[in-house]
Amino acid sequence: MSEEKRKILEMLAAGKVTVDEAERLLTAVSEDAEAASTKPSYSASKPKYLRVLVEPAPDSKNSDRVNIRVPMNLIRAGLKWAAFIPKHAQEKVDEALKEKGIDVDFDKMKPEDLEEIIMNLNDLQVEVEGEEKVKIYCE
Repeated sequence: MSEEKRKILEMLAAGKVTVDEAERLLTAVSEDAEAASTKPSYSASKPKYLRVLVEPAPDSKNSDRVNIRVPMNLIRAGLKWAAFIPKHAQEKVDEALKEKGIDVDFDKMKPEDLEEIIMNLNDLQVEVEGEEKVKIYCE
């Protein structure tokens, strides 16, 4: 039992609140707890950009740097537009992705799934055989 519920019952037992007041308080506490449990697991505001940085290794002959900043609204809109891809073209895309080891069904993807993927991508860092460093994060 939560601390709030225990205090409400103690107030009822002590006669500080009526049965009706205690019932309303218990309902309010239950609704607050339910609302808190349905919130996303991250507390930060939604990220506005997906950032991809590619930096060459210090001893690399290649000095090219890549700095990509993609608006998250563009990614979200792209997911919605995926519904307009003809079925035969979508099958080809799915097949090509599976060949590369990416098994995803965009038809079944929901906006919440995209948000979860985005939040889990945060601070992803990949080093490619000592040649370059790829960093992906949200801001």
